[in-house]
Amino acid sequence: MRSVHYQYNNEVTLLQSGEALFPALLAGIAGAEQEIHFETYIFAADDTGTAVEQALVAAGLRGVKVRVVIDWFGSGHAQCKRLKAVFAAAGVHCRIFNPWFRKGVTRTHRKITVIDRHHAFVGGINVNDDYLCDYDPHIRLPAPRWDFAVRVAGPLVEDIHREAQAQWARVGRMGLLRRIDLFRQLKRDGPIAGNGPMQAGLVVRDNLRNRRTIQRAYLQAIGRARHSILMANPYFAPGRKFREALGRAAERGVKVTLLIGVGEFKLQDMVAHSFYPKLLACGVNVVEYQKTQLHAKVAVIDNDWATVGSSNCDGLSLFLNQEANVVVRDAAFAASMRAHIEAGIADGVVIPDDHFNKVSRWQRAGYGIAYFFYRLVMRIVAIGYA
Repeated sequence: MRSVHYQYNNEVTLLQSGEALFPALLAGIAGAEQEIHFETYIFAADDTGTAVEQALVAAGLRGVKVRVVIDWFGSGHAQCKRLKAVFAAAGVHCRIFNPWFRKGVTRTHRKITVIDRHHAFVGGINVNDDYLCDYDPHIRLPAPRWDFAVRVAGPLVEDIHREAQAQWARVGRMGLLRRIDLFRQLKRDGPIAGNGPMQAGLVVRDNLRNRRTIQRAYLQAIGRARHSILMANPYFAPGRKFREALGRAAERGVKVTLLIGVGEFKLQDMVAHSFYPKLLACGVNVVEYQKTQLHAKVAVIDNDWATVGSSNCDGLSLFLNQEANVVVRDAAFAASMRAHIEAGIADGVVIPDDHFNKVSRWQRAGYGIAYFFYRLVMRIVAIGYA
C-alpha cells in the first residue's frame, strides 16, 4: 500500500477552531508579498467570511498573485458568483469547483492556504463563524464549533504548494496531455530523506491516483497500533475495512475510543448508530459529542501518530470528494492533540455496552434501513465503498 511521504524538520502548530485559525490566517495574508493559494469548501457571507474576503482583495490590490478555489455546492451559487466578481475587480483569480455538478457529484472539501511558499494552513475549518451552524447560518450554536487546523512551516510547505498548484490547474481547462504531464510532475518515487524532528506528510484524496490514500494512511496506522486509538469525527460511516480494522485493534487489546458528532442530521445519526452494536461488541468505546457542532476530523494513535484534516470517516470523504489531511509523527504534537480529544470526550456522552438492549425493535430496524439506503447511494456515487 502507498505510504505517507514524510518530510522532516517541520514546525506544525495545532489551531483549535476559528478563534485560533483566523487571526493567524489573516496575519499571513496581510504579510504576503508574492503569492497566495487559497481553497475552501464553505466561504460564508458572514463577518468571518467578509474579513477573509477583504484580506484577499487587499492582497490582490497590492500586487500579490492570489488564486482562490471555492466549492460551488459548499458555498452556494449566489455567494460564488458574488465573490468571483469582487475578486476579479481586485485582480484576484478565482475558480469555482464543479458548478452545477457538470463533472459529477464530487466536491472539493479541502481547506488549504499556502502563503509565499513559506507557510501553509490545512485542516477542517471552513470560512465561517464559529458560532453559526454550517448548514444553516440562521442557527446559532450553544458553543464554538469544535474543529481544528494546523499551521505548517518547513519542507512540507513545498508539497502543499505543489498540490495547491495542481488543484488550480485541474479546476481550469486542461487537455488530456496536460493532465498526464501534471500527473507525472506530482508523482513521487519514495519518502524524502532527512534526520530532523517533527516528521509530517500531506495526504490527499482525489479520483485519480490518490483514490484511497487517506483511508490507507488510517488503516496502516490502525494496523500498527499497540496501545491506543483516539478518533474524533462528525460523520462516522466508513466502509467495512475501516470498521473491521478498528474492531480488530480493540480485540487485540488496543484501547479504541471514537468521539462522534451527533445531532446535525437525523439520517446520519441513524447510519452511525447501525454500527454501534458490532463496535461495542469488539470492545470499541463510543462517545457522542453533544455540546456543540463537532466538525473536527482528527485522530491520535499511540504516542506519536496524529492527523488533522478535512476528511470525514464516511463514504463521501473516503471514496468520492477531494480531501486533504496532514499526518504528523511527533510525540509532543500527538500529546497536544490527545489532550484536546480527551477534553472533547469529557464533554461527551458515553454509549454503554448494553445500550442496544434498551433500544426498541423498531428503532433498530430504522437504523438498519438507514444504513441500507446509505450504502446503496454510496455504491452508486462512490466506487469502492462497501
